[in-house]
Amino acid sequence: MFFRLLTAALLTFAATAAQSQDAAAPVQQLLQEQSELIVKSSRRTIEPAIAAVRDSGLPGAQLVLEKWEAREMWVNEETGLFVYAEEVDRDTLRIFDFSTGEQIGEVPDDGWDQIKPNSGIRALLGSALVKFQLSDPDPANRRAALDSLERNGNESHLEVLRESIGDETDPAIKSRKERIERLLTIAYGATTEARTDAMETFRGDLGLDVRARLNPILATSRTAAPSIPDGTNVALQLEPGKDITREDAYDLLIGADLAPPRLTSAAQRQTLQDNIVDGRVGDIPVEALSNPAERDRAYANLIQAGIAQPAATVEQVDEALSAHVFYDAYAEKDPAVTEAAEGLLRSIELRVGLNQFLDLSLDALSLASIYFLAAIGLAITFGVMGVINMAHGEFIMMGAYTGYVVQQIVPNYTVSIILAIPLAFAVTFAAGVAMERLVIRWLYSRPLETLLATFGISIALQQLAKNIFGTQARPLTSPDWLNGQLALNDIVAISNIRVAIFVLALVFLGFFLFLMKKTRLGLETRAVTQNPKMAASMGINPDRVNMMTFGLGSGIAGIAGVAIGLYAQVTSELGQQYIVQSFMTVVVGGVGNIWGTLLGATMIGFLQKGIEWFNPSNTLAAQTYMIVFIIIFIQFRPRGIIALKGRAAGD
Repeated sequence: MFFRLLTAALLTFAATAAQSQDAAAPVQQLLQEQSELIVKSSRRTIEPAIAAVRDSGLPGAQLVLEKWEAREMWVNEETGLFVYAEEVDRDTLRIFDFSTGEQIGEVPDDGWDQIKPNSGIRALLGSALVKFQLSDPDPANRRAALDSLERNGNESHLEVLRESIGDETDPAIKSRKERIERLLTIAYGATTEARTDAMETFRGDLGLDVRARLNPILATSRTAAPSIPDGTNVALQLEPGKDITREDAYDLLIGADLAPPRLTSAAQRQTLQDNIVDGRVGDIPVEALSNPAERDRAYANLIQAGIAQPAATVEQVDEALSAHVFYDAYAEKDPAVTEAAEGLLRSIELRVGLNQFLDLSLDALSLASIYFLAAIGLAITFGVMGVINMAHGEFIMMGAYTGYVVQQIVPNYTVSIILAIPLAFAVTFAAGVAMERLVIRWLYSRPLETLLATFGISIALQQLAKNIFGTQARPLTSPDWLNGQLALNDIVAISNIRVAIFVLALVFLGFFLFLMKKTRLGLETRAVTQNPKMAASMGINPDRVNMMTFGLGSGIAGIAGVAIGLYAQVTSELGQQYIVQSFMTVVVGGVGNIWGTLLGATMIGFLQKGIEWFNPSNTLAAQTYMIVFIIIFIQFRPRGIIALKGRAAGD
């Protein structure tokens, strides 16, 4: 027990001796000078103390701010010594010197108070630390400081940031520093010329940070006054009844205590009724109150007697409106700055509009490529065979589920997608051939029966998918290299998956052009399309061509299902979401024509995105308007954009 007490006494003595040396350090002297503000800190009073530490240039200044922000700074109640400390246990502190960062010793926590800054003070401390972080040797710390400036930069950071630019060695970080410096100059520049010159450097810039800096400058407040005060930067002077309703204008007067509340007829009538005494109200006979002027006199008498609250009549409202001015005033007092900001914002809005159009066009092109993939197989089967295949959407669904099953077996997403594409083609090709051999071949030239039969098959395939996979949506996960997006700027961006689908659509366009123009199957398909009887007389087997063509179209639908499943949830109803658009694409483009299908998909994609842009909150309305447009379109072009030539000759 004796040795334990002796050890504690020696540690306390050693710590006390070290504390006396620490008290002589310059950073400690600075803290002593600011002690009252630090110990009794508040968000409103602490800034001078923080600024004194930040701008002192002393070696321990950064450490003080860091430990202060982290709530690790302590002060001795008796000596006023500031240290930073770790809690060894409930009763002991391990204290450190701010000037050297070295351990002073371990002491009992009796007589030591922890400095606990609130969230507001910690925000100020974090802001002050930016000065040191901007020159930190670690680039990650410098980037973190710039992130902080982008969110919470203020006037105090401007000079600090400027000083750090010249010594910056990283070109990317230096570019960010220069941009943030110009943004801060827009808000806090010392002169009008400096602020407007900084704005000119951002002309046409699409960055959201620029608009964020301009919005406070162009913010306005609506005001009523007897006259416009000198020095007011007026954005717009308002005329009651034209630029602002008379009611709203008078409400501004009431809010500014420039006029009494408005007297409504109902309120006046109720007040008069409540104060009828011996057949009179305010010395006016009740029978005279049918006259509006007498009612006003009676109410005025009640006000004079202190019975009614003062309120404005219609005539008084008119007088008050004519006697005051109404205007929108900028928060920014300098007209030259607001004028420059408005010019910059107009240039930005022009470029924003152009880029929004480009972004919308990319979305429409992406949607068109999806519709093209979904419809390309249908275009061939419908064009060659004249079969209205209502189960085409289910082949898309089968392809998506094939991709899902492959991913359960092959966990590598890149490999699984590569395997899923040919496997989905094989599965849906086989299903298409089986459907053609078992059902459709018996229903040629009977379109109504074909439609009903394929619709029944569609329902059966959906139910089969539900029985196998359940009703829960299944994910078809894209590889990592397909995640993210291709961003041209803050406005124009498109996901990598959509880019991949667009490329896949181009690949299939090239494949079909090669197939139809350069292969025997393509030659036979075109012959059967033009005139099946003549093709049969030349030795071509129309049944075989029909079977292969139907299988090919179904196989393409399976590949489309894999592509669509990468960004859409795979369910048994997946195909139903695309079957209507697929038929519209084929009909609008021209039955059986690959170029017509491409044009039809493009037209429908752009049309749908355009309608959604005008009415973004109601996609169902967009679908309805699109169908109405297609109905009108086929009244004028019943055979589509590019009409098929030939099959009618054989009918």
